[in-house]
Amino acid sequence: MSPTTILWLIAGCLMLQPLSTDLYLASLPHLATDFGVTPAAVQQTLSLFVIGFGVAQLISGPLSDRFGRRPVLLWGLAIYIAASLACALAPTLSFLIAARFVQAIGCCTAAVIARAMVRDAYAPADGARMLAKASSLLALAPLFGPVLGGYLQVGFGWRAAFVFHTLFCIALMLTTWRVFRETNLHLNPDATRIGGLVAVYRRIASADFFWAWMLPGALSYSAIFTFISGSSFVLIDVLGVPTHYYGYCFAFGVSGYLIGTIVCRRLLVRLGLARAMMVGASLSLFSGLLFALLVLSGAHHWSVVLLCQFLTMGAHGINFPCAQSGAVAPFPREAGAAAGLLGFFTMVAALVTGTWVGMSHDGTLTPLALTSAVIGLLLFGSAWALRRQRAAAVA
Repeated sequence: MSPTTILWLIAGCLMLQPLSTDLYLASLPHLATDFGVTPAAVQQTLSLFVIGFGVAQLISGPLSDRFGRRPVLLWGLAIYIAASLACALAPTLSFLIAARFVQAIGCCTAAVIARAMVRDAYAPADGARMLAKASSLLALAPLFGPVLGGYLQVGFGWRAAFVFHTLFCIALMLTTWRVFRETNLHLNPDATRIGGLVAVYRRIASADFFWAWMLPGALSYSAIFTFISGSSFVLIDVLGVPTHYYGYCFAFGVSGYLIGTIVCRRLLVRLGLARAMMVGASLSLFSGLLFALLVLSGAHHWSVVLLCQFLTMGAHGINFPCAQSGAVAPFPREAGAAAGLLGFFTMVAALVTGTWVGMSHDGTLTPLALTSAVIGLLLFGSAWALRRQRAAAVA
């Protein structure tokens, strides 16, 4: 495959995750109303998705090491299509939550294989640049997804978002079937044996350089998940932003992510992988502390949420391409397993964050702002404490 083909395949696979979480964000308050439940109950449609996404990566990664990237990806996309249809037809919130769990299994397969594909084809620094390019294209999903989702909610209701998921994945599956050529040229027949698999995960998880990239990367995703899980409630219910405008608000924040990925590519050339991560971590800290300071000083306005979301997502555009490439690069023969373990820990961080955001919501901006500040502190602290391990890993 040409680099352009690989780029678009990676971007398409990675787009599934933000589309799965962001497209129906404007519908979250309406789901609570339609099903007669609390915001915390509706948050389970995100939480169970995160659990499924995280746990299944521990399986889909080794499967792709054993059987190849292409067949596992096609099966994952087929599962996603079936689950998306089930979501669209869900008669109860419990059914929707269960279908979202299955949807996440298919979605995570695409994300894991996209990361493993990069390791198959590129060296660490080149892989980070490829992921940054793919992330620039990926930003189109969270940029326009919530806008489209807002209009779908106003025009057709919340089920329309899951119909769109189905159609998008059908197109991705057909494209994959036609153009994707296998990139795993060293199939590992022992990759799915329980004893060997446990040993591989133990070896990866015991490597300090894996944690040096994974921990700040997971916390960076946790930082943006604060806004993914909480912004619709504070903007629509607390600050009175109309539902059909919410998508534009979220898109403004996501434009920060797009800019961050462009900045990341420049930083990689000028500073290298390890130092680029510190720049992103510093921006995450600044954004979190600024949000808390403004809210605690009485600035309760939608522009405050948008500004801090913009900065947080910009930092993530720098942090996550570096983290993905750095964490997987030392494991060329177990790239699927390493990508799966990275994704698992990332989703654990997101699960904890999303659950806390739902539980702590009290009808004000304060819990969201304080959560953002704490995550910013943890992210910067981990990046600073583990900077030597990252520098050694890419030396």
